[in-house]
Amino acid sequence: MTKVDLVLLHPPAIYDFRKRPIKLGPISDVIPSTPIFEMYPVGFASISEYLERNGFRVRIINIAMKMLKKEGYDVEKLISSLYPRAFGIDLHWMPHCHGTLALAGIIKKYHPETPVILGGFSATYYHEEIIREYPQVDYVIRGDSAEEPLLQLMRIIRDGGDPSEIPNLTWREGGEVMVNPLIYLPHDLNGVAIDYGHIMRQVARYRDLTGYTPFTNWFLYPLTAVFTCRGCTYNCKTCGASNWALRRMEGRRRPAYRDPVLLAKDIINVQRHLNAPIFIIGDILQPGDDYAETLLRELRRTKIKNHIVYEFFRPPKEGILEEIARTTPNFNIQISPESHDEDIRRAFGRPYSNKELEDFLHEAVKKGAKRIDLFFMVGLPKQSYNSVLETAAYCRHLLESYGHNKTVFPFISPLAPFLDPGSMVFEEPNRFGYRLLFRTLEEHRRALEKPSWKYFLNYETQWMTRDEIVYSTYEGGRRLNALKGEFGIIKPELAASIEERIGRAVEMMRSIDTIMETMTGEEREEALRRLGVHVREMERAIVCDKRELEWPTQFFRMNFIKILFTILFPHRPNILRAP
Repeated sequence: MTKVDLVLLHPPAIYDFRKRPIKLGPISDVIPSTPIFEMYPVGFASISEYLERNGFRVRIINIAMKMLKKEGYDVEKLISSLYPRAFGIDLHWMPHCHGTLALAGIIKKYHPETPVILGGFSATYYHEEIIREYPQVDYVIRGDSAEEPLLQLMRIIRDGGDPSEIPNLTWREGGEVMVNPLIYLPHDLNGVAIDYGHIMRQVARYRDLTGYTPFTNWFLYPLTAVFTCRGCTYNCKTCGASNWALRRMEGRRRPAYRDPVLLAKDIINVQRHLNAPIFIIGDILQPGDDYAETLLRELRRTKIKNHIVYEFFRPPKEGILEEIARTTPNFNIQISPESHDEDIRRAFGRPYSNKELEDFLHEAVKKGAKRIDLFFMVGLPKQSYNSVLETAAYCRHLLESYGHNKTVFPFISPLAPFLDPGSMVFEEPNRFGYRLLFRTLEEHRRALEKPSWKYFLNYETQWMTRDEIVYSTYEGGRRLNALKGEFGIIKPELAASIEERIGRAVEMMRSIDTIMETMTGEEREEALRRLGVHVREMERAIVCDKRELEWPTQFFRMNFIKILFTILFPHRPNILRAP
């Protein structure tokens, strides 16, 4: 086996999820992964490519996926068999705090002298607490662009030297927390690449398909993504990557965009290998009209057959949908109104009206959108229990008006399990009507040891308690599911199955609450164990069905000849400049 310099590990959200009785609830219903969030950050791919380009061998191992795929999978046996120069673990999404720290502890058990490096938004926010309180972690790379600082750190780990000059690094010296300046903030994304060909070669090199698989059913539904930017111009109140949050946390004042010509090449490269949906993450209009026009013009140089998914942060101006339809006939749309109530939507940070939304839906249906996903949320500023139910009623109006060809798919899910650290609401909860229940990393880690997602929630609002957030989610989901069955968006038998699933979930939540309120100690633990949820149950959504999220794919989803050619004959990375 090839000597590896850096092993990048992706943990499950809760490390011992296979052993503990936990009701994870609908916290991942509207994303492809399960509630243990086995989808590793796409930044792993760019880090791996960047370090390999600069002479370091990197291996990605999706520990969460391996644990999901095989109930008896021995993580400690794997860790003990690895001997890299360093281990890297992501702590990007806050729900991974339990799994990340547990995995770091296991690494130190078998490799006490091998450095453990964390990175990601949550690691950036809690960098000092991590280095101060968790001896199993040696370094934290801060910021949204870890590639270059991590390269510099790996050179010092390999060759020796002083880490005090590495930008964005927090580390430990003589028991003291050392915080280097956060000054590496690239102004564009033209020197890094999300190269799926690189990942294919890594799979072949390490003969580890599961370790590189993003989520459980990826081979049945090989969704891919390309990124327009890092950063944002919007200020959604609960988002830890908003413009406001990133200014405070890392000093980023404006997004770093990927050149639209490179982005078009990214999309074309994916199409060469996979006959599957390509999700363009980030609103293509966010950098301005010229960016979108250039991207679409470049894509028109090639016949785009794959389904392309565009997300919009607000309804776009008239005309862009016509250009999208002309360029990518199989186009799909995602937009998140969050609430039917314009005041709530505005309070959250999305200042557009229902008329603007509905005019957009009318135009998208007219221009031939294959599907339009609408995402609504529970746990918003000014939102009450009744308001959640009114959102479900508004969805009836939308389906009656625009859902006749079954392209409009509304979803509702909770803002869960955590408010993002660094978000406006997390930093100023009283100002926005929130009550923060946990603040430190350790408090969040301990919350994930509780028996249900209600106890994970790190907030209540002045309009809803945790109980109301939980049960309005289930009731809103139940009503929306009934609507989808009524309008033929999903089959009657599936609607009935989801209805039953929601009923069981509510019953179990109430049983857990009764146990928590009336029992203590071993009696409580034994009662919770008897309620235990099987691992396979975690792969199923509750308030909707995972298949509702899927965009159409072709029967033959992979071009194996082109994949083999790419493995045997690597191409240069899709960048504009060398590092």
